Amino acid sequence: MKSESAVPLEWTSELTKAYLQGQGLESGSLRLLCDDNRVDGKCLLSLNDLDFTLEPIIRLTLRDRKLLFIVCKALQRDNHEVLAGLGVVSETPESSIFAQHHQPKFESEYGDLEHVSPTLSEDGRPLRLPPDKTKALLSFCYVVAVTWITAFVMVIVHDRVPDMKKYPPLPDIFLDNVPHIPWAFDMCEVTGTLMFTIWLIVLLFHKHRFILMRRFFSLSGTVFLLRCITMLITSLSVPGTHLQCKPRNNFLQGSTPFDNLTKKLSQAYIIWRGAGMSIQGVRTCGDYMFSGHTVALTTLNFFITEYTPRYIYYLHTLSWMMNMFGIFFILAAHEHYSIDVFVAFYITSRLFLYYHTLANNQALMQRDSTRTRVWFPLFSYFEASVEGIVPNEYDTPAEVTRQFCGFVKELLVDGFNSLASIFQRHETVAAVQSNAAASSKKTS
Repeated sequence: MKSESAVPLEWTSELTKAYLQGQGLESGSLRLLCDDNRVDGKCLLSLNDLDFTLEPIIRLTLRDRKLLFIVCKALQRDNHEVLAGLGVVSETPESSIFAQHHQPKFESEYGDLEHVSPTLSEDGRPLRLPPDKTKALLSFCYVVAVTWITAFVMVIVHDRVPDMKKYPPLPDIFLDNVPHIPWAFDMCEVTGTLMFTIWLIVLLFHKHRFILMRRFFSLSGTVFLLRCITMLITSLSVPGTHLQCKPRNNFLQGSTPFDNLTKKLSQAYIIWRGAGMSIQGVRTCGDYMFSGHTVALTTLNFFITEYTPRYIYYLHTLSWMMNMFGIFFILAAHEHYSIDVFVAFYITSRLFLYYHTLANNQALMQRDSTRTRVWFPLFSYFEASVEGIVPNEYDTPAEVTRQFCGFVKELLVDGFNSLASIFQRHETVAAVQSNAAASSKKTS
């Protein structure tokens, strides 16, 4: 056939139609593709997986779509050098559309869009980074709920702390060789407060602050939720003899279950209000595996270093030094065992790195989207609209002020409109009731 002897790149829409007709496509599909949309050889060669989910190909019958898909892949395989010359694929066969089609993880009809690269600008930055304020609010509610659960669990484990006379501190390499420093734990919390202040400044001026808030809240909530489980299932003995830890059960004897729950909730509120910090007057025991202070320090350190430019290496060095000194202060105060601190640092750092590895590489996240949704439901929901690495871009103080004023104005306008609609609805109901009363009087 003449159409098959010519180079596919030079096919006209008529030659393309003749070729596809020879491959078995129906006349209606040929008319839609070649007559109505003028698909020629170059267009046929450059079709990708995304095109098969859009108009006009989506209007084809299932048989013709499958057949066209197979034909396109065969042509792209046989004309890879031509496609490379057009810039559709790179020079290496592994990067071609055909190679993607034959990767082992191919589950959906047309790749389920799982091998389509995110939309990037000319400088390689993602074009689609919506703030999704609703998701940021949901992540905030999530971390607030987790902190409440953590505070309540801390009350429970405090009442289950082992008797210090029967169960002395466990052997620990660090604690056995470093003397107790009474002021060290307060210094750890001061260090954490300073790191939190730095993180708030980064959040305030970062252009993508809502994405950062969402990630910070979701990761922090997840780690502390895991901590609730570990400190609840096993109660370790008190790590230092200087700690005066006694269960509060004697205060609850003779009380009803409702009174016990009320007292525990009030104690949990005190812990929650003080953020579990000793400088806020909170003293608890039994919450050892693993260290919540180490989780907070490590999370802040990783977020500060990730979302500030690389050239500010003095800040990164300072952040890591505060993280390490904070951990040293925890151990020097004999408030936690060494294993508590090690496990806390490892879990927090690994979770942060795994989360951002998936978030920064859409192919890793999307290659098995079903499994990702099952095993990482929060991640799948919160990162669904983020394509690529979040750039470290910042607003000026004037821009931050203008955005804040606009946000307050929007809140005021929405509140005024809500009040106006409530009053209008109330007036409508009152008018209906008065009309009904007047009509009832006339009938009587």
